[in-house]
Amino acid sequence: MTEEQPRPQKTHDPLTFRDKPVSFVRRGGRMTESQDRAWADDNGQYLLPIEHGPATASLGEGQTGNPVELFGREAPLTVEIGSGQGHAIVHACATHPERDYLAVEVFQGGLARTILGAREAGVTNLKLAEVNAPELLEKYLPAGSVDEIWVFFPDPWHKARHNKRRLISPDFARIAHRALVPGGTLRLATDWQEYADQMREVLDEAPEFTRAFEGEWAPRYEGRVMTAFERKGLDKGRDIRDLTYTRV
Repeated sequence: MTEEQPRPQKTHDPLTFRDKPVSFVRRGGRMTESQDRAWADDNGQYLLPIEHGPATASLGEGQTGNPVELFGREAPLTVEIGSGQGHAIVHACATHPERDYLAVEVFQGGLARTILGAREAGVTNLKLAEVNAPELLEKYLPAGSVDEIWVFFPDPWHKARHNKRRLISPDFARIAHRALVPGGTLRLATDWQEYADQMREVLDEAPEFTRAFEGEWAPRYEGRVMTAFERKGLDKGRDIRDLTYTRV
């Protein structure tokens, strides 16, 4: 009887298999003719040429970007995670030309619509990134390079078995802390009460952040334009909850 051989240990390529769930599911869907044309004709005016890894919307190995080089100047940088169709960030770009803005979104249709809106508004202080946001904050941007991070109406993943996919977590607090400048701001908003409670609990307990508001909730951020998504939540009778935290 021969000696039993040891079983080989399972290994995996960290670029191919993620070690934690992402907060999105890549959805298909046809873009309009104008969106297709905007996407094809962008030529790097807005969309950053970020190479992806094997996993969906993952950041390719070694991909980095310096905001000063990306925008061609030194200016306070705001990063919006889950920018949707870009209504909030395009408005911000037009209102504050002295600041730079980076919209992070994994849905090409939303990014293409943002390109159309940016062209119509004539803004030049905007860049777009089609990539998983935590990877961009943790690996692509230099530490301490972001002035504000916006997370407005992220997917609530309201089913209990899906809660692990929620973006706001202790690990996200760590990643956001790395990206923000000392004293930088993290702004959040949701129309899902249970998620708002979780966001507040996570960030109240995070040693990297401190509250920038008094009472139960922060006042509505005046720089956030009313979008169709927020209006839909209000029409359904949901309370909009804002939270604002400062990087320690």
